[in-house]
Amino acid sequence: MDFISLKPESLSEFDMNNEVVISVEHVSKKYCKSLKRSMLYGMMDIGRNMLGRSSRPDVLRKDEFWALDDVSFEVKKGETLGIIGPNGSGKTTLLKLLNGIFWPDKGKITIKGRVGALIELGAGFHPLLTGRENIYINAAILGMTRKEVEDKFDEIVQFADVGGFIDTPVKFYSSGMYLRLGFAIMIHADPEILLVDEVLAVGDAPFQTKCFNKIRRLREDGRTVIIVSHDLTVIQRHTERVCVFANGTIEATETPNNAINRYLALVSRPSTRGASR
Repeated sequence: MDFISLKPESLSEFDMNNEVVISVEHVSKKYCKSLKRSMLYGMMDIGRNMLGRSSRPDVLRKDEFWALDDVSFEVKKGETLGIIGPNGSGKTTLLKLLNGIFWPDKGKITIKGRVGALIELGAGFHPLLTGRENIYINAAILGMTRKEVEDKFDEIVQFADVGGFIDTPVKFYSSGMYLRLGFAIMIHADPEILLVDEVLAVGDAPFQTKCFNKIRRLREDGRTVIIVSHDLTVIQRHTERVCVFANGTIEATETPNNAINRYLALVSRPSTRGASR
């Protein structure tokens, strides 16, 4: 499919509910290329805080770089936002900030609603515990009560299609089984905001279809969804507005067709490719 020839659209076609549920204001996040220096800087910052001295989050020290640099955008209730960009452009870092895994070095993030995230394959699973045990643990982390897990347990197992291995330690699961179980737990936790990274690409075609059908139903119910993907067909079919990232900043926010065209023009410039973020 030739995405370059896609017909331009107007963002005004997608104006929706005015309630903002995700607000990202001038957010920056820095990383350090050197593990040794990263640990040293962390200890120095802790020491400064203990002495009542503030650190300088706006200053880059040796081997540090901005994974995200002054990023701002809003997402409204019921909106599906796509995020695309070259490897190393800051997409996954942004999702981890939105999910509370990391804190920004600068700026402010406001989230209104319960968040469900599928960012890293197997995240939150204990490899020595069974699928059954991991369902209870992960569901509890996502805010479900034991009674809620018991009521939805069979639905989770059926959706994940791991019934024959539910009492097997997950260290013996394939990557596809990890994905299916993780997605099933997250989706049955009834999130108001759903964050989905490229991890869905691990699943086979039938399960991907199953996942996106479920995501579509959540959208119809007014849930908010953010999808990060290199699959431009997914972005075109399942999002209403798209942020194009490059070098830790937002290059443009467009409708899917326009954003895809912008992205393809962007990746043709070698300078946009950076280290993984």
